[in-house]
Amino acid sequence: MVTILHTSQSGFTQEFGAIVQRGQDDLHSAEQIVLPLLEEIRTQGLEALLSQVARFDGFAPKDLADLVITQEECAKAYQNLDSTTKDALHIAYDRITAFHTKQKQKSWFDSDEHGSILGQIYTPIQRAGLYIPGGKAAYPSSVLMNAIPALVAGVREIIVCTPTPQGQANPLLLAALHICGIKEMYRVGGASAIGVFAYGLESSGKTLIPKVDVISGPGNVFVATAKKLVFGKVGIDMIAGPSEIAIIADSSANPAYIARDLLSQAEHDEMACSLLFTTSQKLAEEVASRIEELLPSLPKSAIANASIQNRGGIVVCKDIDEAITLCNELAPEHLELMFDDAFAHLPAIKNAGAIFVGENTPEAIGDYLAGPNHTLPTGGSAKFFSPLSVDTFMKKSSLIAFSQQGIDKLAEPCAHLAELEGLYAHKLSALVRKS
Repeated sequence: MVTILHTSQSGFTQEFGAIVQRGQDDLHSAEQIVLPLLEEIRTQGLEALLSQVARFDGFAPKDLADLVITQEECAKAYQNLDSTTKDALHIAYDRITAFHTKQKQKSWFDSDEHGSILGQIYTPIQRAGLYIPGGKAAYPSSVLMNAIPALVAGVREIIVCTPTPQGQANPLLLAALHICGIKEMYRVGGASAIGVFAYGLESSGKTLIPKVDVISGPGNVFVATAKKLVFGKVGIDMIAGPSEIAIIADSSANPAYIARDLLSQAEHDEMACSLLFTTSQKLAEEVASRIEELLPSLPKSAIANASIQNRGGIVVCKDIDEAITLCNELAPEHLELMFDDAFAHLPAIKNAGAIFVGENTPEAIGDYLAGPNHTLPTGGSAKFFSPLSVDTFMKKSSLIAFSQQGIDKLAEPCAHLAELEGLYAHKLSALVRKS
């Protein structure tokens, strides 16, 4: 049965608080498993990696060559696609590229009245590690969503890791890698892949895979935890764990749409979170009934059912404003708005990875080819993380070039501030340049 809660009922605050804490609890419980795996990769290199792949992915590679995915494999997979699939992937590639191209920022320079130049220089990172999920399912869309922003940014070295159960890579995933022109790819998944990205891979003192500068890509709770643990040694896009969707709807919303949209996230993972916030008790009951009718027919019904039972639910709210307040606290990965005058309420929505407005905009269209990125913050981290973007793969450097007139004008106040902080050499450094 789908759980239906009411904001007016006793104990709701505590129950909802537990949902809000979902991400923190998940990551904390996974740390004791992930930490030793990362340390093995860091200290034992290739030997540890081969052992971990054999342990988790069901095949026994003898050396690094057994983990390599070749460009020839990817090209063959692409050639074997039917025309409908090729067309769909290229439509997605073109739309995602067009959207992300608009994100790219340009370096800028400005001068003040003294002729001093200030500015900001944008440069791509040198090496990116892209994690592509491939455990319970393979996601060619994740290849496009991660590779395209890196390519648009101008990253020169892109390394892809993806889990391949029994050593078999999904042909659709390989085809997407071919479309993106990726050259370096490995059959490595989970925390092991994050360890390789963060520390590089060595054997007998020789570097086999260099460490990357930034890691991007979604994954399960172990991948998200590993990214959290290595952050600081490398950059990361965000903490992206199990999928989430929240829907705000009033009595005018279509229950058939809502039920399917909730299940679209539930079928990802048993730990996925699917929640409806509605002002209508009738809609709540209709959606719950539709979900129970649909569940047995889904190919992944066991996964979806576990998700709905343990992480899903419906919250009946007194009004739309209350629903928005709760969603802002939840900070969901995906937020669908299915109520009248939704655009007028957008300023009130503060925390969401991606917002889908109107009944004709299912979250699924964003997963594949709307254009914006589908790699989004989860577990409440939409309060401080943004979607994967071109910015993920770029960094900014400040530019400062003072003229003689400029340093003459500002040396004294600079020296004064340095003296206030007790930094005498700073003071001298500024004053010595006065003409």
